[in-house]
Amino acid sequence: MNDAFANMPRVRILTPTPLPPLDYAVPSGMALSAGDFVRVPLGRREVLGIVWETGVENTPMPKGLRAVLARFDVPSMPEVQRRFIDRVAAYTISMPGMVLKMAMSVPQALEAPRARLLYCLRADAPEVRLTPARRKVLEGMAGQEPQSAADIAENAGCGENVIHGLADAGVLEAVPEAEAGPAAPDVSLARAELSPAQRQAADSLAAAVRAETYSTTVIDGVTGSGKTEVYFEAVAAALEMGKQVLILLPEIALSAQFLGRFRARFGVDPALWHSNLSAGARRRTWRDVAFGRARVVVGARSALFLPFAALGLIIADEEHDAAYKQEEGVIYNARDMAILRAHMGGIATLLVSATPSLETHANMEAGKYARVHLPERHAGARMPDIRLIDLRQDMPPRGHFLSPALREALQLTHAVGEQSLLFLNRRGYAPLTLCRACGYRLRCSQCSAWMVEHRQRGRMQCHHCGLSQTRPEACPACGATGQFSACGPGVERIAEEVAALMPSARMMVLASDTMTHPQALLDAIEKMAAREVDVVVGTQIMSKGHHFPMLTLVGVVDADLGLAGGDLRASERTWQLLQQVAGRAGRGDRPGRVLLQTHDPQNHVMQALLSGNRDDFVREELAERQAAFMPPYARLVALVVSAPSEGEAMEAGRLLARHAPRMQGVRVLGPAPAGMALLRGRHRLRLLMVCARGVDAQGLVRTWLAACPMPHGTKVQVDVDPYSFM
Repeated sequence: MNDAFANMPRVRILTPTPLPPLDYAVPSGMALSAGDFVRVPLGRREVLGIVWETGVENTPMPKGLRAVLARFDVPSMPEVQRRFIDRVAAYTISMPGMVLKMAMSVPQALEAPRARLLYCLRADAPEVRLTPARRKVLEGMAGQEPQSAADIAENAGCGENVIHGLADAGVLEAVPEAEAGPAAPDVSLARAELSPAQRQAADSLAAAVRAETYSTTVIDGVTGSGKTEVYFEAVAAALEMGKQVLILLPEIALSAQFLGRFRARFGVDPALWHSNLSAGARRRTWRDVAFGRARVVVGARSALFLPFAALGLIIADEEHDAAYKQEEGVIYNARDMAILRAHMGGIATLLVSATPSLETHANMEAGKYARVHLPERHAGARMPDIRLIDLRQDMPPRGHFLSPALREALQLTHAVGEQSLLFLNRRGYAPLTLCRACGYRLRCSQCSAWMVEHRQRGRMQCHHCGLSQTRPEACPACGATGQFSACGPGVERIAEEVAALMPSARMMVLASDTMTHPQALLDAIEKMAAREVDVVVGTQIMSKGHHFPMLTLVGVVDADLGLAGGDLRASERTWQLLQQVAGRAGRGDRPGRVLLQTHDPQNHVMQALLSGNRDDFVREELAERQAAFMPPYARLVALVVSAPSEGEAMEAGRLLARHAPRMQGVRVLGPAPAGMALLRGRHRLRLLMVCARGVDAQGLVRTWLAACPMPHGTKVQVDVDPYSFM
């Protein structure tokens, strides 16, 4: 106990660690308020934190009480953001400090950047000997704003040492350059020509923003209906009110064309926030958000935790996308947490999609969300014609994967100078490599997954843990050489087939492992727009957000791919993905067509795509979910046990099962092997709690886990509202 702190006021500090808020003494002369960013001692190190509570009672004296070391000169975290962090932690059954860690992901941003020095003439400058160079400098600076030494020297045609000499002599005064933010968006610029339906939708969205109260509105429009241009009017309304705007994108790769549209509407680029930014760019954006200089932020899910000074609107574009779900660390769905943040702040939220999630449909039906509908494409463009290719009847040639009908369509499209997209949601060359001599399959040593061949890079890679290696010369099982065979297609293999079919076609492969940076994707998109590419072979990176007027043919190589495995959302996801990728065709003045290769044309997903009757498909899916007591009509919480050995994982799983909640409206399934039973060298089991929506699921899980302390090395990961069942 430190008696020196006995009479000092105390505050409670939350640090970005898995610890609860801790009490600290406030040194004499330091004034602290809730939300202030501080530096405090923790054990043998110093850490950053936030004042979570002030006015903490001074008695009894905590043992080992220590004092706050420093306060940072940045705006305090707003009270609504602090409450939001607590709510996210409670909802996801996480420690608040681990949620705070996402909000303090750029600790360098708490320190002001070193200011560049600018020089101006001193009013009381002493007389000094003037050389010709000095005289030219002073003449050029007369009546000018402060400038850098480099700019002054360039204008005067001299070296910077002349400027520094005048400053040392007291003739020039050095002043630090003020920290400048990004240019403000110009809401007065000419906006896109909106149809009457678009104008009506835009006006209702702007009114929701101006109401300055919580609301969630779904912009439900077919692909190519101009949803972005419509919600830009809501953005403009928020900016006119002096508010900040957050636009969430599920994948930052989607920002490539989006930024061009934003720039055309508002004259500037928005602030960006995603993991591919440099440390310096992230630091600038964080500070610009905190100081209110960044008026519009476009970012990935983590942008939701930026310390907005005056947030007035949140938009979740492609709200149905699975990429909004963070699967590691604090597990949360950014779309759902965006709605929570808007509710807590009393502001408007917009959910945007051509294929809204079933949860969103259910909330619209229940009257929780408002809806604006855009049923037609912009500027009179027609929806594409969709046709199913039955691969049992129209079989590809032996050793190939494109049916005769799709091959013919590709050649015809190329012949008339139009562009084609072949879609296959598999990266690499082949998803499986086996030995023809003994049947051995190359698999990851750390995961329950096959190694994927990436022939262009000459590597075998696991897409779950990232393990990469060259293909062995001999089979590890039987020792045979020259017997490995690639099974099934990836995008590289489809590209190889297209190159053999149409040698003159200019082709491009677009996948997340070939487009590793937003600029690479932007370059590829510009080539597409300039018609420098005839055929694109792509994964889901091409399924949404892109507009190519000359792209008239979309061929889906394996439309059945997402339906295997019995996943709760398999049908919904497959329909959404294929509907989105089909929407790339015919967005200009030329009609589009979509060919879906399938082994099961009677499947209700394929029939829904063929008929275009979305409402019947959604009603059928919702009815099945309700009958099975599954979301959105029930709650799910997954507990994934992982341990170094299978036996340890099973022992922990059985312990959890014995202590599982037993009450009406709650059932627990498992333990059973997780979909990925071995991941990064750890064995995994899953338990799934299904409960009625009115049940306090989080409270049950906390009590459950408290009754089952895990042995060292065994971990339990909690996933509230699981999206993936791997």
